[in-house]
Amino acid sequence: MSGHSKWSKIHRSKGIADAKRGQQFTKLGKAIAVAVRAGGGVTDSSANFQLRLAIEKAKQFNMPKANIDRAVQRGAGKGEGSELVEISYEGYGPEGIAVLVEVATDNKQRTGQEIRNLFEKGGGNLGGPGSVSFQFESNGYLEIEKPKQAEETLLKLIDLGVEDVEEGDDEIEIYVKPEQLEEMKQKIQQAGYKLKSWELAMKPKNLVEITDKQKAAKVLNFMEKLQDHDDVQKVSANFDIPDDVLEQIEK
Repeated sequence: MSGHSKWSKIHRSKGIADAKRGQQFTKLGKAIAVAVRAGGGVTDSSANFQLRLAIEKAKQFNMPKANIDRAVQRGAGKGEGSELVEISYEGYGPEGIAVLVEVATDNKQRTGQEIRNLFEKGGGNLGGPGSVSFQFESNGYLEIEKPKQAEETLLKLIDLGVEDVEEGDDEIEIYVKPEQLEEMKQKIQQAGYKLKSWELAMKPKNLVEITDKQKAAKVLNFMEKLQDHDDVQKVSANFDIPDDVLEQIEK
């Protein structure tokens, strides 16, 4: 399981998103506003792929339509938050893991210093552009519910044109080229599979395995603090923590 999906799964299982629904709506709203700006102010999701992804994710979290509409208007410069910009930070976290942090902020100086502080307090250090991004590759990521006939499903997915697929305990993870994400999403749904999530993701090329319980806990604590920052949209890292170590931490 890749570092991207490993962290996403841990994040969901800990109930973080549900416990902080208000904060999640704020993050989703920022993502929508930024998508509108990145798309040149286009507010029609059918003509703005990034916006369509942001709105679909917001709907996954049951974000009210009124909130979504306000976020779209902010991105078009018609409300508070039109000054938001997207920035990526990269560096090394505890145990030498490579980390990419994507933010949406209206104050680059403040956010930059706060992200730097989180890296330093977590036992890592923030690097410059390109310092760790070469260890990741951009992908379209889709996750489907794992059916009973998993082997048959893997073969069918290959027939659909999927080149990179990974089998997890409860899910099947699919990686495609970023520009193929929408097309593959439609093919998977038409084939009758239950799609759990889909997004653009940074997949690590190599993983750092962490088998020590205390070190693993330190990494997870660092990741949570980054994810909890109000301006942070997404955190990608190249760590791998075995399931038995995760179970020890949860106990």
